[in-house]
Amino acid sequence: MDSDPHQFVLHHTDSDLKALQEFKHRTFNATDTFYFMHFLKWYYTNHSSLEDAFRIMPGDNNVEKGLINFYNLFCSLPEFPGRTKKHIATPERKSTCKRINMYLRWMVRRDNKGVDFGLWKNISPSQLVCPCDLHVDRVARKLRLIKRKPTDWQTALELTNNLRKLDASDPVKYDFALFGLGIAEGWSKE
Repeated sequence: MDSDPHQFVLHHTDSDLKALQEFKHRTFNATDTFYFMHFLKWYYTNHSSLEDAFRIMPGDNNVEKGLINFYNLFCSLPEFPGRTKKHIATPERKSTCKRINMYLRWMVRRDNKGVDFGLWKNISPSQLVCPCDLHVDRVARKLRLIKRKPTDWQTALELTNNLRKLDASDPVKYDFALFGLGIAEGWSKE
């Protein structure tokens, strides 16, 4: 992508995509790659920022509606291959939406430390949902921030709501600390 993925997405040719034909990472393959490229090219041809795809109302308690809207938009193009559905999470399927919540965290929060960019202004940090992975889940359960048995969308909301008690304006700021403890020696086993 010549160190400029945005320009590559917008202006690639079919011959540019040949280099990606053999791309594979775990369950993500060339079919998925090509659809992501197709979707992003279509989207950025019609919109200036991906932020619009996650649009929520200022009064919404969290980003749930935005995640659902993005998922539906992503799957809406006629060329959508059904297999690619598994790579975009949605609360409608009870997913914690870890990766997409992490992406929103980077784009919405500003931390002045180079982790969170804070480029998007239409979603408030108070509306973010904490990315809930194995490490965050483990520490949050030990700290009794999560009581719910399964790890799903409701668990991510439970964790976020408990973190709101510590800082209602930016509950997700604790994500990095929870994650760090989760990978630290001694926290790795129950």
